[in-house]
Amino acid sequence: MPNRTAAHEPSTNGSAVSRVSRPAEVFLTEVGPRDGLQNEEMFIDTAVKVELVNRLGDAGCRQIEVGSFVSPKWTPQMAGTATVFAGMHRLRGGCYSALTPNMKGFEAALAAGADEVVIFGAASEAFSRRNINCSIAESLDRFRPVAEAAKRQGMRVRAAVSVAFGCPYQGEVALAQVLEVTQQFAAMGCDEIGIADTIGVGTADQVRRVMDACARLVGCNTLSGHFHDTYGQAIANIVACLDLGIRRFDASVAGLGGCPFAKGATGNVASEDVVYLLHGLGVETGIDLDRLVETGQWICGQLGIRPQTRAGNALAARKPEPATQQAL
Repeated sequence: MPNRTAAHEPSTNGSAVSRVSRPAEVFLTEVGPRDGLQNEEMFIDTAVKVELVNRLGDAGCRQIEVGSFVSPKWTPQMAGTATVFAGMHRLRGGCYSALTPNMKGFEAALAAGADEVVIFGAASEAFSRRNINCSIAESLDRFRPVAEAAKRQGMRVRAAVSVAFGCPYQGEVALAQVLEVTQQFAAMGCDEIGIADTIGVGTADQVRRVMDACARLVGCNTLSGHFHDTYGQAIANIVACLDLGIRRFDASVAGLGGCPFAKGATGNVASEDVVYLLHGLGVETGIDLDRLVETGQWICGQLGIRPQTRAGNALAARKPEPATQQAL
């Protein structure tokens, strides 16, 4: 575990929580093309998905979750992921990932040229059974050969611990269960482990306690935060993570997405809001906020929906309207 120069401050439950210097640089994984689009009801042309990935790259997003290799029966919106990989422009040094729930998905991701595969396991037995129809232990057994195969191919492996802060079926999730799944992913050799607030119920003190415990287990540099914004707490939760020295987060352009298993759950925290926050704190992201805002407004125009980003909408509203040609 890396050294962390930390002070300790009391939490609401009396335990000590580490606080370290905020990172000077943060790495964002843009999950809009996968997590953001997968639940959209209207058909999205593959060409639109390719352009979205390209626009995000032009805005400086170097880590992009392009799609998933799953059965079209379960996620029809992701059916064209291989075509998106084939048609998109790759940034030098970029990392393009795909969700791969099994070996068949992994083989498709490998053939498509993915740089990283994404696997996932729930911290709640109820959610695991409702989401992928198996126990937590069975799901981890499924993902273990995927992680092993990816490492043999020199690919990066990213894991997600779903519903780490609350479950739509069982409610509260025990910290011990979050730590157990996190440890299992670490034992598989995962390069990054995302602790996910899948339904957006977490609050800052809770996030500090959970993320601090996970950091003590696997180290800050291995962790990332994945926060949905259902209750408007995602930005506060990211600040709580920054205070622990965590510097990797997922975000979705225009706040696209949601959770089909949790009524009312909104999408991932909007990338524009996160970048606005980080730039305001003097934290480097490598992302051009203006171009990111343009991309968010564009994709929502394609989908016929309103962007779910406060910073993005505010910045877009400040731009002057294009001049109309004066009639002669």
